[in-house]
Amino acid sequence: MPNPYREVFRTPGAKGFSAAAFVARLPVAMAPIGIVAMLSQTHGEYWLAGAVSATFALTNAFVAPQISRLVDRLGQTAVAAPATALSVVAFVALIVATRQGWPNWTLFASAFLAGAMPSIPALVRARWTEIFRNRPELNTAFAFESALDELVYIAGASLSVGLAVALFPEAGMMISTAFLAFGTASFLLQRSTEPKVRALDSGAPQGSAIRLRPVQIVTLALVFVGSIFATAEVSAVAITKDLGQPNAASLVIGVYAVGSFVIGLILGAVNPRMPLQRQLLIAVSVLAITALPLLVAGTTVLHLAVAVFVSGIAVSPTFITAFGLIERRVPESMLTEGITWVMTGIGAGMALGAFVTGWVVDNFGAQNGFWVSVAAGAAAVLTVGLGQRSLSGERAARNPLPQPAE
Repeated sequence: MPNPYREVFRTPGAKGFSAAAFVARLPVAMAPIGIVAMLSQTHGEYWLAGAVSATFALTNAFVAPQISRLVDRLGQTAVAAPATALSVVAFVALIVATRQGWPNWTLFASAFLAGAMPSIPALVRARWTEIFRNRPELNTAFAFESALDELVYIAGASLSVGLAVALFPEAGMMISTAFLAFGTASFLLQRSTEPKVRALDSGAPQGSAIRLRPVQIVTLALVFVGSIFATAEVSAVAITKDLGQPNAASLVIGVYAVGSFVIGLILGAVNPRMPLQRQLLIAVSVLAITALPLLVAGTTVLHLAVAVFVSGIAVSPTFITAFGLIERRVPESMLTEGITWVMTGIGAGMALGAFVTGWVVDNFGAQNGFWVSVAAGAAAVLTVGLGQRSLSGERAARNPLPQPAE
């Protein structure tokens, strides 16, 4: 049986832009939790750390889709290069403000400007679509990227926290900023695989992708999934600190990725025939159920690591099915924006989850932070369950937006 991944990566340039994109999107995961780890150590207040992290992530959630819309019209390099430059400068300012003890408003201002960071996961999927449009290899490529997204969110967060704890508070954010600058530059310099800019078709839908019901449902569901990620990360940092083993936080967060990454790659190779909307419902249901053991897992680092490992198994399958639904339900002319809305939904969920969990930890103790995961898991199941009918519709190329009369 041929290896579908080997076939995908035989395409000229595929290995290069996918590898560069992996590095460039590490800050998507490293920055939110890196801000929490940095400020919680330097300022000693989880609420402030969560609020600054939320400022960055929520700004990015609103700005990134607009950047992606401009990318569709002007090209990846023309838009992503200046947006990345602004984000890098802002992250540097945030690090300096933290180290120098500048007023809190400078932290929020820097985080706000850093939100101009473009959505690398959307840009890389646009390149895969340009290469494999209307071919079965596109599903395998999307599955691979979804598995990498999950690995980025967990491994990136683990790396960020590990650096901040083992070296100095700003270390994670410094490396994250370097990855953003180097990775994005490497990605954009590979011009041969950059999608061509096409003139807008007067007959194509002109509204935003967020007006499409499937995009709304999947994005909202992944807001709750993102909250689960953030809760695990913030609670792991707080619990290991209470246990007197703060260096173990990176290990606990890191095991989140192992089982899920492997399962994600397997799903990408076998391509289950069950309808994607049902696969998504199963995946978020598993996420919700496996969040329950976290409530009693804070007695030792080992128990915490095992519970976190189990709770992460369904993360990659959730990503794969979510992006598969977007690829099938969103018109090709809106694909980059549609993907970006979903990615920023995850980021917004991480920001909100970090803020709420930080508040819970500060007021009710580290172990109780996992109640946020339980609530978010239940909300994700409810959202996907109620949205099954809309998610089962035909591809949105049959545009639901109003069309001019002929």
